[in-house]
Amino acid sequence: MGYCPSSKMFNKAMVKFCAKPKTKAKGMVEESKEKKKIKGTVVLMKKNVLDMNDLKASLLDRVHELLGKGISLQLISAVNTDPANGMQGKLGKPAYLEKWVATITPLTAGETRFSVTFDWDESMGVPGAFIIKNHHHSQIYLRTVTLEDVPGHGRLHFVCNSWVYPAHRYKYDRVFFSNKTYLPCQTPEPLRKYREEELVNLRGNGKGKLKEWDRVYDYDYYNDLAMPEKGVKFTRPVLGGSLECPYPRRGRTGRKPHKKDPNTESRLFLLSLNIYVPRDERFNLVKFSDFLAYALKSLFQILIPEIAAVCDKTFNEFDSFQDVLDLYEGGIKLPNDATIKKIRDCLPWEMIRELVRNDGERLMKFPMPAVIKEDRSAWRTDEEFARETLAGVNPVIISRLQEFPPASKLDPKAYGNQKSTITKEHIERNMNGLTVEEALERNKLFILNHHDALMPYLRRINSTSTKTYATRTLFLLQDDDTLKPLVIELSLPHPQGDSHGAVSKVFTPAEDGIEGSVWQLAKAYAAVNDSGYHQLVCHWLNTHAVIEPFIIASNRQLSVVHPIYKLLHPHFRDTMNINALARQTLINAGGVLELTVFPGKYALEMSATIYRNWVFTDQALPVDLIKRGIAIPDSSCPSGLKLLIEDYPYAVDGLEIWSAIETWVSEYCSFYYASDEVVKEDTEIQTWWTEIRNEGHGDLKDEPWWPEVKTRSELIQACTIIIWIASAFHAAVNFGQYPYAGYLPNRPTVSRRFMPEPGTAEYDELEKDPDLAFLKTITAQFQTLLGVSLIEVLSRHSADEIYLGQRDTPEWTTDAEPLAAFERFGKKLLEIENRIMERNNDNRLKNRIGPVKMPYTLLYPNTSDYSREGGLTGKGIPNSISI
Repeated sequence: MGYCPSSKMFNKAMVKFCAKPKTKAKGMVEESKEKKKIKGTVVLMKKNVLDMNDLKASLLDRVHELLGKGISLQLISAVNTDPANGMQGKLGKPAYLEKWVATITPLTAGETRFSVTFDWDESMGVPGAFIIKNHHHSQIYLRTVTLEDVPGHGRLHFVCNSWVYPAHRYKYDRVFFSNKTYLPCQTPEPLRKYREEELVNLRGNGKGKLKEWDRVYDYDYYNDLAMPEKGVKFTRPVLGGSLECPYPRRGRTGRKPHKKDPNTESRLFLLSLNIYVPRDERFNLVKFSDFLAYALKSLFQILIPEIAAVCDKTFNEFDSFQDVLDLYEGGIKLPNDATIKKIRDCLPWEMIRELVRNDGERLMKFPMPAVIKEDRSAWRTDEEFARETLAGVNPVIISRLQEFPPASKLDPKAYGNQKSTITKEHIERNMNGLTVEEALERNKLFILNHHDALMPYLRRINSTSTKTYATRTLFLLQDDDTLKPLVIELSLPHPQGDSHGAVSKVFTPAEDGIEGSVWQLAKAYAAVNDSGYHQLVCHWLNTHAVIEPFIIASNRQLSVVHPIYKLLHPHFRDTMNINALARQTLINAGGVLELTVFPGKYALEMSATIYRNWVFTDQALPVDLIKRGIAIPDSSCPSGLKLLIEDYPYAVDGLEIWSAIETWVSEYCSFYYASDEVVKEDTEIQTWWTEIRNEGHGDLKDEPWWPEVKTRSELIQACTIIIWIASAFHAAVNFGQYPYAGYLPNRPTVSRRFMPEPGTAEYDELEKDPDLAFLKTITAQFQTLLGVSLIEVLSRHSADEIYLGQRDTPEWTTDAEPLAAFERFGKKLLEIENRIMERNNDNRLKNRIGPVKMPYTLLYPNTSDYSREGGLTGKGIPNSISI
C-alpha cells in the first residue's frame, strides 16, 4: 500500500471524529426514543435559459414531483462498511427534497433552498459522502448540501458545484463527498471505492460522441480547425501528434470525422456555441449572458460602420487618424435616410434593426482606449514605443543583448546567413557617448527580437495580402531606467531562396521630414510582429493552450477530495469552455484570428513550430527573467533576483505576485506532505503527472527538462507554475489588450505593403501625406473593427469574476491550517496592491505611467474590491483563464 503520512495520528483522529456522543446532540430532532432524524439544507439552481426560467421544464418537474419522482439523497458512511454493498460505505435510507412544488423559483437565475430530512441510523457513524438521484425531467445545479447536528460531529458541509442531470442519463450513481481533504492512502476504507470509481467515470471509455450530460475528460488533437467543405483554402494541418506540428492536447468532443477529410473532425454550425465540454466546465448563467451581450454589442459595432463605409470615399480604409478617433469619440453617422432604410431592411434581427436610428443620431461607439484617453498622440513617441516593451500588453519578450551584432539560431543549412546587418555606426551616434562594447559590458543594450520566429514562415505569409518583415529592435537602457530605441532591422527571405539567407534594411530614429515618417513606419512593422506574436504565442499558446491538458489530467487523475485538486481547481474555471469557443470561431480556418492577425492562415501552424521550444519549468517568472538576461541571482534582494532594468513594471509587480503564490503553495503543500516520501507514494499525484507529460503534452514527453515530481519541492514548483500561468501571467497578457491595442494604430496587427522605396508613388505619398500612407500600410478598416471588437470582449472582466486570493466558498476545506495560510495569502496580495499604487504614484519611476499617462495596473490583484468590479478595468488578476 505504500507509506502513508502520520497514519497512527490520522487513525486516532478518525476514531475520535467518528465516536458516538456521550450525550444527545443539542437540537436533535426525535420522532421517538428509537428513531432520530437529522435536518439538512440543499442549495441548488433549477434549469434556466440565460436569466429567465425555463417554464416548460419547471412545469414538467412539478409533474414528476406529484408522481412521486423527486430528487433523493442517500448518505454514505465514512466509517462503517456494508458487506451487502461490496464492503463500501453503509448507505442510509433515501431522503427527498421537500416542498419542491410549493417553493417559489426566483424570477432570475438564482439559488433556491430546500429542506431534506434523513432518518438517522446510529450504526452508520459519520457520513462522508452521499448519492443523489434526480428523477425530474430536467437538470439542476447542485451548489451545497449542509447537515445540521450530525451525531458525533455536528455540522457537516458538502461543496458540490455541479450539474446533476436526470438519473437515466447516467450509468452510475452521482456521488458527492464532504469537504474533508484526503490523500489517497488516508481515504476512509468505506469511501475508497467511491473515490476510485468516480475517477473512472470521469475518464470515460474514449468512444463515441460526447453529450452535454457526459462528464468525460479526455484528450484529442487540434483536428477541428479546418473546413474541408470550403475547399483547399480552408484546409489546415492537424496540430498535435506529429514532430512537424506538435501541440498541447485539447478536450475530446467525439464528433465524427469530416466526410471530405477523415483526419479532420466534423464541425458544428459556425455560430453554434454548443461545443462539448464537460457540463461543469461551461460558463455559468451570469457569465454566459454577459458573454452573449458583449458579443452582440461587438457584432453591431462591426456591422454598422462597415455597411456605412460603402458610402465612404475610400472603401475599407481610414482616410485620417480622425476617422479612427471617430470610432471612440462620436461613432459613425450614416449619410441619409435611404441608406439607413436599406441597412435596416438587411439586418437579420429586429432587436438590431431597432438600434439603427432614423433620426440621424450617431451610432454605437467603442469605449475610449486608455492609451489615448489623456493624450491623443503620445503613443507615437519613441519613449512610449519603448515603454510598452516593459509595461504594455506584451512585456514578456524583451531580452538583454549579449552579443553584437545579434545572431540567429536558425539552421544555416536551411536558412543561410541570418546574422543581423546592424553595425556600430548605425547605433553609436545615438548611445549617449557609449561604445557598443561598453554598453554590452554594462548591461545597457536590449533587444525585441522577432526574427527567428517569423523568418521560416515569412515567404508564405507574404504570398497572401500581408506584406511584412521579420524584425529586430535594439534599445539603450538610460540612466533614468527608460529605454531608448536605437535601430530597427527589417528582414525578408532572400529572393533566390531561403538558403541564401536574409535581405535586411536598417532604420534609425528620426523626428522630422520623410525620415521621421519612415521611422514611424519601421516602428509599425516592429509592432505588427509583436502584436501577432503576442496574440498567437504569449497569449493563446502559452496560457490557453498549454493549461488545458493540466485541467483534463487533474479531473481524470485527482479526486475532488485530493489536496492538490482543491488547490488547483479554482484556477481552471471556464478555461475549457473559452478554448472550445475559440476553436469554433476564433482560431479556426477563416476565423477572427486569421482575419485580423498578420500570419493569416499560417497562424496556428506557426504557433505549433514555436511550441517545440516550450519548456514547462521556464514558465516560472524568475527562471524566465534570468533566461532573458533581464535579471541575475542576488540573495540580497527580497525576490532573490536583481533586475537589470529596475523600473520594469511587469517584472517588479510580477515577482511580488510570484513570491506570494509560491509561499501560499509551499505552506499548503507542506501541511499535507510531511516529506518527499509522501509525494512519491501518492498514487494519484504520480499518475496525474505521468499523464500530463505522456498524454497532455505528449509531443514533448521525451524532453529532459520535465521535473519528476517525486519530491515536495518539485510538487510546489509545478503547482506554483500552473497557478502563475492561469492567473497572473494570463492577466498580464490579456487584460491590457483593449487599453493598449483598442487603438489599432498603436498596436497594428497587419501590414499590407512594404516600406516604400524612394522614387515610387508610395514614397511620394508618404512624403506628402504621411498619416494617410501610415493608415494604408497598417490594419485595414474592417480588420480594425473586427479586431477591436474581439479584444473589447476579451479584455472585459466578468461581473462574477473570482480573483486571486478569493474562493467561491469559504468552506472549501475543513482543515484549519490551509484556511489560515489562504487568509495570509489574501492579506499579502492586499499589501502588494498598496505597493503597486505607491509605485504608480512615484514620479521617479517613469515606466509606470509613460507619456500616455496610463498607470500599469495589469498585475494589480483587485482582491480589495469585493464588489467584484467588472468591465474594462485594466486591472485585476482572475484565478483562471476565464476569457
